[in-house]
Amino acid sequence: MSSTKTSVKFVVGSRVLLSVPKDLTTLSFSLADVVGRKQLTLPELTDDQDGFRVLSAPAGTLSTLGKQHPDFVIGGVQQYERHYIDMTGSFDEYLARFSSKTRSTLRRKHRKLIKDIGGEVEFREYRTPEEMDEFRDLALPLSRRTYQAKSLDAGLPESDEAHEERRHLASADKVRAYLLCVDGQPISYLYLPVIDDTIVYAFLGYDPDHAKFSPGTVLQLEALERLFAEGRYRYFDFTEGEGAHKAMFGTDAVNACSFFMMKKGLTNRMLLSSVDAFDAGVAHLKAATTQSGTLAKARQLLRA
Repeated sequence: MSSTKTSVKFVVGSRVLLSVPKDLTTLSFSLADVVGRKQLTLPELTDDQDGFRVLSAPAGTLSTLGKQHPDFVIGGVQQYERHYIDMTGSFDEYLARFSSKTRSTLRRKHRKLIKDIGGEVEFREYRTPEEMDEFRDLALPLSRRTYQAKSLDAGLPESDEAHEERRHLASADKVRAYLLCVDGQPISYLYLPVIDDTIVYAFLGYDPDHAKFSPGTVLQLEALERLFAEGRYRYFDFTEGEGAHKAMFGTDAVNACSFFMMKKGLTNRMLLSSVDAFDAGVAHLKAATTQSGTLAKARQLLRA
């Protein structure tokens, strides 16, 4: 597990509506932790820290935490499947796990981009510290334009410290980065740190002006072919959170959950209660919208 600082966010879809600063230590479980159902061990907090943001813990974690830590309140719980790729075997064997329809769709997206995007297409791979300098210079301007950066605050990190970390990982051969370029200009990037025998899906972004060509999907498939060819990795970990992209490319999934765990106190109780109420309202609205759309389609069929 790794630790960083974070805050409490109110999110609708991919858009952050409100972010409340809190001094929270993030505890992030690796895929091996989740598969092995590793128990959560809380580090010590200082007096001015508020608590923890727990990401992708094994699904059964919540059932025991309340009893073990009565001085904390839990909220903002999200439960989901953590998707990953079992990378035993070859790339061709991996593709064979897809339905014929999915394989056809992926091949069509690749052909369409090459044929119709209107320029020379190039896939670039970056491994060394020096190559990370070029990756930064090309990927950061693109990252600033992506919806991941604008709506999720999840663009490629730009600080000097983040870049030194990229160079450090590259010097130890613990990172892979990719760009999809058209006439020398990047339209999609993918950044993947390596932890032991697992390659981690950290940052993906694409040019919104080229979204119709599915550049993120095309780059993902190209990167996977190269990663399988290395014969080095056991898993490709899509980390926490649901997503059609993750579900499509993943071969397996484990049940996981993410949540806030904060010191009991009126302010923290009210904040987490607000998050829970907000998330429940968003879920209700989404369900009502889905039902409304289904009913509208049914009415159209009846009138036909």
